[in-house]
Amino acid sequence: QVQLVESAGGLVQAGGSLRLSCAASGRTFSSYALGWFRQAPGKEREFVASISRSGGSTYYADSVKGRFTISRDNAKNTVFLQLNSLKPEDTAVYSCAADEAYTGSTDYLWDYWGQGTQVTVSS
Repeated sequence: QVQLVESAGGLVQAGGSLRLSCAASGRTFSSYALGWFRQAPGKEREFVASISRSGGSTYYADSVKGRFTISRDNAKNTVFLQLNSLKPEDTAVYSCAADEAYTGSTDYLWDYWGQGTQVTVSS
């Protein structure tokens, strides 16, 4: 198993930036693909980005492509999500997820989840 703990999110103005991190413990970090999802109030959880075990492949939702960047540091057992050019519609609880192989956008196919962290973007 793997345990995931996200860093604190925060409040940021529209157009600003924020970096989220998610630290993992348990089994070998490099054995897992990692992803970020978000859930806004009253909406379903949605895929944001994912990264392969090696970090060689990344995937993004169209809504964040060009603004968000996912990366990982296998030596530090941490995955990052850099959020740039933030918009009010990016306001949500952001959660990291891990899976031994899956990197897709279907949330129930990811095996492990962090507790989530709030990101609020003010207009």
